[in-house]
Amino acid sequence: MSIQQTLFSVANKNVLVTGGSRGIGLMIAKGFTEAGANVLITSRSEKACEEAAKDINCKYYVSSNLSTRTGCEELATYARDLFGEHNLHVLINNAGCSWGEDPYYNHERASGRMNWGWDKVMDLNVKGIFYLSRACVPLLTPKTDDNNNNDTSIIDPGRVVNIGSVAGLLPQEATTHAYDISKAAVHHLTKKMSADLASKHITVNCIAPGFVKTKMSEGLNSWTSSVDSIGNKIPLGRLGNENDMIGASMYFASRAGSWCTGVIMNVDGGTIGAAQIPLSSL
Repeated sequence: MSIQQTLFSVANKNVLVTGGSRGIGLMIAKGFTEAGANVLITSRSEKACEEAAKDINCKYYVSSNLSTRTGCEELATYARDLFGEHNLHVLINNAGCSWGEDPYYNHERASGRMNWGWDKVMDLNVKGIFYLSRACVPLLTPKTDDNNNNDTSIIDPGRVVNIGSVAGLLPQEATTHAYDISKAAVHHLTKKMSADLASKHITVNCIAPGFVKTKMSEGLNSWTSSVDSIGNKIPLGRLGNENDMIGASMYFASRAGSWCTGVIMNVDGGTIGAAQIPLSSL
């Protein structure tokens, strides 16, 4: 096999993808399945999981509620029973939700759902990642070099890949305060956990996607003419697609990314990195 085939291979790895029944999670699950990984997808809806698994020819799925600590621990137990003790190779924390509401700084009216919206977002987007990752740590076993009896170095660490957002790096022009802040928290949590778990030979990295056309991103139609039109404003001239999401996550999950931890990777067409201060319009 060529170095490309081995360095970026995820074949036969056991992978758990949360929020895997649609959107970016489904894209990633599809890519790993087609690359020969054993993928377990999960979301709140059993029916949605079943339909998604059928669409991408994925063998394993289960419904879960990752907005609670108990739900996270139950999913980790399910993964252990499915794959075996110490035999989960990659955890992809993709499950997330959004909430948008005018903050009404002038107190013209009080929202009866704002507190609920913030709690919903923080519970799933931030606490869910922390509690599920913690519960899965005993399952994420690194691999040593079995071909060299004198070499006990870790050649393939356990992997945690969190899905953040460019909105966690630069606030977007929408009333998605809870979502934007939750993703900034995901980025910082990634760095905290990478330091915690380095000694256990588990890497923790984060993908910060830009604008990818999904059901969630369609909610931005309230602030723009269409999600598609956003692509024209991105430096590389298009929205993100499933190959962009698959490529980044596969890098972090394969031996190619085995020496990376605590990294926030912008996969955004230059939305953040190629941004410029618009002097002519100031």
